[in-house]
Amino acid sequence: MIANLPPGLIMILGALVLPFVARRLQAYGVLALSVISLGLFLLTPAGEHGNIALFNTTLNMVRIDSLSRIFGIVFHIAAIVSSIYALHVRDPRQHIAALVYAGGAIGACCAGDLITLFVFWELTALSSVFLIWASDSERSYRSGMRYLIIQVASGVLLLSGAIIHYVQSGSLAFDSFVVEGQPLGLAATLILLALGIKCAFPLLHNWLQDSYPEATATGTVFLSAFTTKLAVYSLIRGFAGLDLLIPIGCAMTLFPIVFAVIENDLRRVLAYSLNNQLGFMVVGVGIGTELAINGTVAHAFCHIIYKSLLFMSMGAVLYRVGTTKATELGGLHKSMPWTTLFCIIGAGAISGFPLLSGFISKSMIISAAAEQHQFWVWIVLLIASAGVMEHSGIKIPFFAFFSHDSGKRVEEAPWNMLTAMAIAAFFCVGLGIAYPLLYRMLPYTVDYHPYTVTHVVTQMQLLLFALLAFVVLMKSGLYPAEQRSTNLDTDWIYRRLLPACIRGLRTVYDVVNDAFRSDMVVIVHGIMDFTRSTFNERGILGRTWSSSTMTLWATLLLAVCLLLYYL
Repeated sequence: MIANLPPGLIMILGALVLPFVARRLQAYGVLALSVISLGLFLLTPAGEHGNIALFNTTLNMVRIDSLSRIFGIVFHIAAIVSSIYALHVRDPRQHIAALVYAGGAIGACCAGDLITLFVFWELTALSSVFLIWASDSERSYRSGMRYLIIQVASGVLLLSGAIIHYVQSGSLAFDSFVVEGQPLGLAATLILLALGIKCAFPLLHNWLQDSYPEATATGTVFLSAFTTKLAVYSLIRGFAGLDLLIPIGCAMTLFPIVFAVIENDLRRVLAYSLNNQLGFMVVGVGIGTELAINGTVAHAFCHIIYKSLLFMSMGAVLYRVGTTKATELGGLHKSMPWTTLFCIIGAGAISGFPLLSGFISKSMIISAAAEQHQFWVWIVLLIASAGVMEHSGIKIPFFAFFSHDSGKRVEEAPWNMLTAMAIAAFFCVGLGIAYPLLYRMLPYTVDYHPYTVTHVVTQMQLLLFALLAFVVLMKSGLYPAEQRSTNLDTDWIYRRLLPACIRGLRTVYDVVNDAFRSDMVVIVHGIMDFTRSTFNERGILGRTWSSSTMTLWATLLLAVCLLLYYL
């Protein structure tokens, strides 16, 4: 019976009951439901469950295999850790939205058909926006509206692709759309575009940097875990081995580096960094070998945890200081030592330091590129690894906790925030050391050993070179100074260009409308004058005519008609 219910459903149903629970207990209810959901998920046997006959096809609501199992586990871990982090929150909106959001993501990664995937896909979009709006500011409202429009558009594309796929093939099964030697059809292209929006492909990405930093301190932690990794899961399921994803992923690893380096808001830096890390995963999906897919899954697993840790550390700073602007921070290691330590561990993990989780996952993707003789891809990933060391491994902890002393003296983060960060830090270290535990959960059995002398030495050289470059640039004054500014990239199109075009069209409309209205006034007045002059008592149609005159006009008119008819 339990196996037939979509995983995460208990979290969604629990969210409906949560408003009737006392506010001081609601946060603990989120935690309890997340733990219960994890237990039920682990008890669900592998296979296909919850099949429903619909018209001439069958919907497979629950599919548990090695891929959905590992994503379901890490999504539950993220939900549990994030709910601990949010235990101090007394806002029902955030708790309800977080439960539905996490439950929807878990249900989506276990969907065996496109319609079930769509339902949970849209559920994550509609629920997650409330984590942005919960900031209760004009900026968060506008950002949330932009986020919602883009996420709903992704769902519309997904549903359109699913319908076309059903019409063409008679199936709604969510399996691979890649056929070797054949281009993608219309249905697959629409579905890929839907996934690309949620995965923040280049030119489709800026909803991420626009919205995540505007969410609450706790909401951003939830947001960082689910939406984009659900897209990564879907890409693995439907488009593994698609060559087009390799250049897309390479672009994703590189372009955020520049924006992250010049950005002042450290939560927005982490959003750009998230985009960078997604690029590694997209490259792995595009390569499509067993090692590459294993690397993508492992990196998604580790990334969810260490990225959550980094967002939690910045959330703690926001909670205590009220800002995450680099220009207003510095010297916080004196008053927030534990938060500083956990941030450094997260920064080390995302940079790929040995003995931390990022090292044992990212290296699999880079090695897969080397095995396939993708030399330029391998070079790009190495450069991107050095770049992430610059903006996330160094910039985040340095400008937040060290750098110049801002003079701010605050309390350490609350106990629940520290507990959540400690759990995430434990996973970062534990996965880096006991990596075989993670490798055994991966979709394929691959004999891969990350701690070879060559790999460790190469990685350390890369990281030390990035550190040296940062020091030299800082000492020479060439490192971009932190400035109070708003940096736009592709969102310039819809935040500057599009509104300017709309204002221009409105101006043209007003001019044309005014001219048209003035001309119409003249025309109407002319018609009225003509009517008055024609139908008044002296007008040609208003005066009195004699019978003989009217008979003459009728005879002439009849003659003209006869003449025209016979000619």
